[in-house]
Amino acid sequence: MAHSPPQPGRPPIRQLQTVVDLLETPALARIYLYTFQNGPVTVANIVDELDIPQGTAYDYVQKLEAAGFVEKTRDQRPFEYDAESISLTLSTNGETQTITPALIAATARRGENEDIDVYIERHGLDGLAVALTYAYEYLDGTVNSRIAARELDLSPLEAEIILQALEPVAEEFADTAA
Repeated sequence: MAHSPPQPGRPPIRQLQTVVDLLETPALARIYLYTFQNGPVTVANIVDELDIPQGTAYDYVQKLEAAGFVEKTRDQRPFEYDAESISLTLSTNGETQTITPALIAATARRGENEDIDVYIERHGLDGLAVALTYAYEYLDGTVNSRIAARELDLSPLEAEIILQALEPVAEEFADTAA
């Protein structure tokens, strides 16, 4: 069950589908994150900074705008866009997971970081979300990789690998982690 209220005029199923697409499509996630962290931005900024084809950038910005995750902040060309923070909490069978910009950032690194790819293949996005919570604690020294390995039911080596892969995301979003 989603706990975040839908935005007025934005179909909730479209928003949910777009969140799923953000988690599965690294280029879409990178566009959302760039806009979220640097907005307001133009599509030309996105193309230049992220090295994404112009047509893809326009399509993805329109998709994010239709779902209500980015909005135009300038009504004349070149249009400028800014992004809202996403916080979508899902609950099924007593299990709860929250999708945040930090989780989207972790999935956006899939193409760049093979360790994240392998971890998602083995443990899924839910596993990645849990590992990300330990990455914050690893970063602030509250836990070490051995404790995380025990809690995540991983080998110490696999825990160290994923914690190091997620460390840049944890650093980037440490001030927003709850």
